Amino acid sequence: MELTKEQYERIEKYLPKKRGNVRINNLQFLNAILYVAENGCKWRALPKEYGSWHTIYMRMNRWSKNGVLDRVFAALQAEGIINIDVDVVCLDSTTLKVHPDACGALKKEENKQSAGRAAD
Repeated sequence: MELTKEQYERIEKYLPKKRGNVRINNLQFLNAILYVAENGCKWRALPKEYGSWHTIYMRMNRWSKNGVLDRVFAALQAEGIINIDVDVVCLDSTTLKVHPDACGALKKEENKQSAGRAAD
């Protein structure tokens, strides 16, 4: 999904004003976020046509903390541009680390005793 210029103009009033030297315009930035959300890719896998993944990630993080993204997605839904449920959160379990004891692994002392019993 990509926002067109006409769709962007309908929600532009909900966005913060540009500050300083901004290399990536808000339309390009929003399309990058929608690309990541739609494809479920890592930020580093974002196509170069959207700009630097790090720049986009940092702005997305700042906007998220300031509530801007909530306003933008609410505006996109109110204007009928998108129809998604933004209450869903997905965690990739491969990023979660669990202590070895939590998954039933034997402790070091138990391993030595087990090895000693096996040798008997």
